[in-house]
Amino acid sequence: MKYFRQFGIIMLVTCIAESVKYFIDLPIPASVYGLCIMMLCLFTKIVKLGAVEDTAIFLIEIMPVMFIPAGVGLLTSVNELKEMLLPVLVITPASTIVVMVISGRITQRLLGRKKK
Repeated sequence: MKYFRQFGIIMLVTCIAESVKYFIDLPIPASVYGLCIMMLCLFTKIVKLGAVEDTAIFLIEIMPVMFIPAGVGLLTSVNELKEMLLPVLVITPASTIVVMVISGRITQRLLGRKKK
């Protein structure tokens, strides 16, 4: 029963995020709104970490399974991708490195702030 309640909280935040996306028509995915809303709820203690932690860990553990449809979609459209293969092969590693560096720096700053 605990997992149903935790999953319900996560789904409630997701529904709120979808509503925000509907009313605020910006090119921002509803999932980003959801992450921001959940972060605010956790920081303000509206939602306690223990109220969603177990289900969140489970969802993170099965996350690789969610990429299978995207991978299959890429395989089925390989003919269309041939035209832009070189730009994709250049942009993908470059953007991955940029995201890793920025994420690492932000994490280091947040951890440094927490230790003080």
